[in-house]
Amino acid sequence: MSLRASLFRAFLPFFALLLSGAAQAAGPAPFDLVGPTLDMVVTRGKTILPASEVPNLAEGDRIWVKPEFPKSQSANYLLVIAFLAGSTNPPPESWFFPCKTWTGKCAKEGLTVTVPKGAQQALVFLAPETNGDLKGIVAAVRGKPGSFVRATQDLNQATLDRSRLNRYLDAIRVLNQGDPAVLKQTAPLLARSLAISVDEKCLDKIPQLQAACLTQGQEALILNDVHSTTLAQALTSGPAADLVMAASSTPELGYGIYSPYIASVLDMVRIFDSFSTAQYSYIPALTSHKGDKLELTLNTPPSFSNPKSVMVVALPAIERPQLPPLHAVNPSDIYCASRNDLVLPVQGAPLAFSTNYAHDIVLAVSGKDGKTYRLPARADAAEGGYVVNTAALQSVNLGDTVRASLQGYWGFEPYTGPGFSLRNAKANAWSLAQGDQDALVVGRPDTIHLRTDAVSCVDNIMLRDPAGKELKAEWKAVKPGEVEVKLPLTDAQPGAMTLLIGQYGVSTPHPIPIQVFSSAARLDSFVLHAGDSQGVLKGSRLDEVASLAIGSVVFTPGELSAQGSNDALVMIAQDASASAALRPDRGIAARVTLKDGRVSKVNATVDVPRPSVTMIGKSVRPSQSSTESNIQLTDQDVLPQDAKLTFSVRAQTPAGFGRDQAIEVATEDEGFSTSLSIGNGGIRLENSKVALITLDPAKAFGFSAFGPLKFRAVAGGVAGDWQPLATLVRLPALRELKCPEDTARACRLSGNDLFLIEAISGSPQFDKPVQVSHGYPGSSLPVPHPTAGKLYVKLRDDPSVINSATLTVQPLPPTPEELEAAAAKQAATQQTQQQAQSPPPTPAPNAEAPTPPAPAAAQP
Repeated sequence: MSLRASLFRAFLPFFALLLSGAAQAAGPAPFDLVGPTLDMVVTRGKTILPASEVPNLAEGDRIWVKPEFPKSQSANYLLVIAFLAGSTNPPPESWFFPCKTWTGKCAKEGLTVTVPKGAQQALVFLAPETNGDLKGIVAAVRGKPGSFVRATQDLNQATLDRSRLNRYLDAIRVLNQGDPAVLKQTAPLLARSLAISVDEKCLDKIPQLQAACLTQGQEALILNDVHSTTLAQALTSGPAADLVMAASSTPELGYGIYSPYIASVLDMVRIFDSFSTAQYSYIPALTSHKGDKLELTLNTPPSFSNPKSVMVVALPAIERPQLPPLHAVNPSDIYCASRNDLVLPVQGAPLAFSTNYAHDIVLAVSGKDGKTYRLPARADAAEGGYVVNTAALQSVNLGDTVRASLQGYWGFEPYTGPGFSLRNAKANAWSLAQGDQDALVVGRPDTIHLRTDAVSCVDNIMLRDPAGKELKAEWKAVKPGEVEVKLPLTDAQPGAMTLLIGQYGVSTPHPIPIQVFSSAARLDSFVLHAGDSQGVLKGSRLDEVASLAIGSVVFTPGELSAQGSNDALVMIAQDASASAALRPDRGIAARVTLKDGRVSKVNATVDVPRPSVTMIGKSVRPSQSSTESNIQLTDQDVLPQDAKLTFSVRAQTPAGFGRDQAIEVATEDEGFSTSLSIGNGGIRLENSKVALITLDPAKAFGFSAFGPLKFRAVAGGVAGDWQPLATLVRLPALRELKCPEDTARACRLSGNDLFLIEAISGSPQFDKPVQVSHGYPGSSLPVPHPTAGKLYVKLRDDPSVINSATLTVQPLPPTPEELEAAAAKQAATQQTQQQAQSPPPTPAPNAEAPTPPAPAAAQP
């Protein structure tokens, strides 16, 4: 079995777990075997850095490497450092530096080499001791330099991606061992810092289940990162398409869904198989940086019999430094210089959080005295940025606002990062927003807004009541320079109170006096439409209302909503039939009873009935593109997005259609709506009571509307009740279906807008469906073989319905493996036929003739 086949078979259960989420999948992780450790430092000029702080090499760098083996090591390894000059230029033999790790100077001091001029990549080989071991490695590299160049890129890419994943998993593990509830706030920061995909549904689970949910999928969580790809020096536009397609088209691998990390691993399977020989096979080793040590992990157990395993380790690319594109999350924010644990949110460079490439980072702050103060800063992915201890600034006169920037080194290169604005808490001024001072009343939580120069310096806010009792107030920053404070006034007494603003760096809270009032409800009006069972009461402090009565008809409170400084309270009739019997009238004196027992009066109006219609029938006229989708819709109430719907209605109230009457159609959440009328051509009258309405969804809503539609009559600015109309769906265009002769392999479905498909199955019972990922951008999908020429489709806009799709099945060319198997079978058949047609061998002349059998005895 080839290395490619064995690796693929070994990875298959692991990838199935990552990509399809199958809990029952088993098998080892791709890189879970502990390999040896390499001690490595790099010297450039007079500066010496450990391997963990070197993102790239340069001509003239001196590299010192010494492997660590246990004392019980029985196999001798030859260490070879090789330099490459690109994919089309075999390197000279002088660029290969061997070192016998078990004897002599190499065993004691390791190997020191200098990066030669013109080198572009560097590799480390660890090969078991054999005759001609160095010559074999040199011949392999010089014979296929492009393969080793690409292997370098893939190893670096996988190492950098794996560093982000390990940092994420370590953080989740630590947080879960502490307070699991903190994960809900921390997980989004980790995802932003490390470019990791987080399932937001995990954060809705109970805290004890969040960590397990957030770590499902592992390698599939890694998102593409331009910076790490640049550091790895990608030589092609993407992973090996043939292998990735072959792997991802299987049901175990989730039909085409894979992460950049998995793509790199799959690519390495093909590359390392390509330069294996009878003497050597080459296996990849990923590195984990631990100071000046490179800890190796393998995905294949090393072999010490032919072909012997040579471990291949990629060193950083030899190129110009690629500084991290780090930037502030919110460049306009002002941060508090008085916070001892100041966090500066940054994003854009996950490697700044997952590696030590960025080192000796400080926050450079210029004081009012002209001096520059450098404060140590450390990257913390869980905090979402760099954490700076500003204790050294407490005695410094910074002024009101100062600029600061992150500075340090990226490898050997000086690095200046993003800048930030800092403010001293002592200079902050506070004021109440206009109108809030007179709006505070007791009996319910109330909200005020405070304006300040620097929201970031707020530590806590307390409310001191007239009796001197202090209560904690909830607060949040709503925009730059403004804080929203929710005051606990439910059980408070009216009178003078004080807000106490605690600030970082200020020992005494800043007091803000406020006045809290006692106010009864203000009743403005009550409006009810004839025939309805509920109306709307308007005023203020309507939370004090207990009931409202018009004659003997009693209404009780429903939903309360605020409209500016006024409230609107829905009042629901206790007897719906009695409410429906009320006739239109104005100036009715209604009685309002408050919760404290007081009774007040309010002017009530029973308005004309709201308009209503009943549906007679409807029909759908599909467009040409709807027909070309090749999908047959099952549900009669489904409306394709680019079709036209005509439905007829009969007027109920009023009894006939007027020129001012319209039919409003909207989506379920009313995010999309349109008004159809006689004036705009949307309504045509058959007579005064019957109308035909034509809806063109594409024209009315655009392409992004979907889901249930509803309609209602509108007359004179008054709207009736909503009624269900249809379900709006967007159809993908299914163009072509190609299937291999082997029904165990997947077919390939091609078309447009495939992201509109929820799932596809080959049977009407929808067995073993293929789920299509959200936002799928491709133009083809691997799908099961159709049953009786039909596929069965669930649309994303209406996944509860199974629709059929009929496409002519075209043959898919066999794979090279199938052609090879067919050729072998044909050769075996021909050989069998030739043997059957050959005459029997002629007996030798002196051979005795066989004795004929005796005749059978005659039967009586």
